[in-house]
Amino acid sequence: MSSILTVGIILFVGFLFGEIATKIKLPRITGYLLAGICLNPQVLPIISEDFTRHTKLVTNISLSFITFSVGGTLLFPRVKKLGKTILLITVLEAECALLAVTFGLFLVISLLRIAPSHAVGMTLPVCILLGCLACPTDPSATLAVVHEYKARGTVVSTIMGVAAFDDALGIVNYSLGVALATLLIQDQGFSLRFSLLEPAAGIAGGMLIGAIFGLVFNRLTLLMEKETEGSLIVVIFGMLCLCFGIASSLRCDELLATMTMGCVVVNYNPKHEQVFMILERYTEELIFVLFFTLSGMHLNFSAISGAYVLIFFFVLFRALGKLTGTMLGALISNAPEEVRRYAALGLIPQGGIVIGLALMIKNNPALAAFSDALIGIVIGATVIHELIGPVASKTALMKAGETHLHNDEEQIS
Repeated sequence: MSSILTVGIILFVGFLFGEIATKIKLPRITGYLLAGICLNPQVLPIISEDFTRHTKLVTNISLSFITFSVGGTLLFPRVKKLGKTILLITVLEAECALLAVTFGLFLVISLLRIAPSHAVGMTLPVCILLGCLACPTDPSATLAVVHEYKARGTVVSTIMGVAAFDDALGIVNYSLGVALATLLIQDQGFSLRFSLLEPAAGIAGGMLIGAIFGLVFNRLTLLMEKETEGSLIVVIFGMLCLCFGIASSLRCDELLATMTMGCVVVNYNPKHEQVFMILERYTEELIFVLFFTLSGMHLNFSAISGAYVLIFFFVLFRALGKLTGTMLGALISNAPEEVRRYAALGLIPQGGIVIGLALMIKNNPALAAFSDALIGIVIGATVIHELIGPVASKTALMKAGETHLHNDEEQIS
């Protein structure tokens, strides 16, 4: 089968499943993932395994756009306006989820003598990576519930504010986690260069490269006096690929580079609203369909045949971490009682960037031995989160009394 026909099948089936998902009140990303699972060579012999092994280019381009958009949420005046409550909750719910999953899974694996890889001595690195992948939240499922039930109030504002920033924190945690896991696996002993300087240089270098490209992009858009939307898309596309590619060539953190570029653009470019509106209008849906359908096709069923227990505990420990962190953050910042009790339920959905982060692990030779198992656990957990997430969000907003459509119906009855 020709490559162009394969891409056409992927886009059409992904779009079709996304539409079906919305009809049955599920997020589109759930439909895209299910489409990818159906097109997986291990399920249906439509698309060859060789094709799925050569999708790194598409994955990296998609990730550059997604992380750029994440950086675009970090508007400094907005961060300042949201205040300490949301910032405290964001930090604590993300880090508590990381710690709960890391140590919880380490204990489960040690007691039950199960592991997502056949290699000895990789339990702690695997748990660290899964802990980092537990941080991000997908706000799309909660946003759909908010729109459907016309929800407004303190809990809604808190959930959406936290969800906007914990993806960025998740990328930072992931970068640090990968560096630590790589050191543990290579087992080179403590060395100032390998243990501290090189990981720090990779992270700092990625942020520096992103800042430079953000400033260059801002300058270019100012020089383009009569730019069309089409020409602006070309410049965005080219600059993102250059930023990601140069960071990769210099062994710097690519995701932090493109996220930092987005942060610089949203804060220092007078045309930042037009830039991100164009991405949302013309490219976001195409990238999401292609990226998440391909993610489902990367699922290796043989690698997760014994990982169903880990998927269950990943979901459980992540939920406990989110609940604990949200309650602590709300308590320390003196947030209203309804925020302490219900906000965490709106942070259960997970998808989007977390799958991209899992796929990036494949590109690290030191982590490749268990990358398929990690991808399987993350995708399996994502499907569960995207199924239970909207229900959890709806329950939280109804319990908090912020679903005004629901309240109106009660008054009529």
